[in-house]
Amino acid sequence: MSGVSIVLIFVGLFLLGGAVSFWKQRMPKGVITLLGIGAALSLIAGILRLEVWS
Repeated sequence: MSGVSIVLIFVGLFLLGGAVSFWKQRMPKGVITLLGIGAALSLIAGILRLEVWS
């Protein structure tokens, strides 16, 4: 595992936690959607950068 993939996965999980927290607080849907999209993109990028796929 490279350091970049670990950072991307960590950031994705952090953003996902923020999206869940904002959803529980009944924040605007646009903010939750933006955080969810950012979390998904970051997690996907981190997983694809893992050296397991090579």
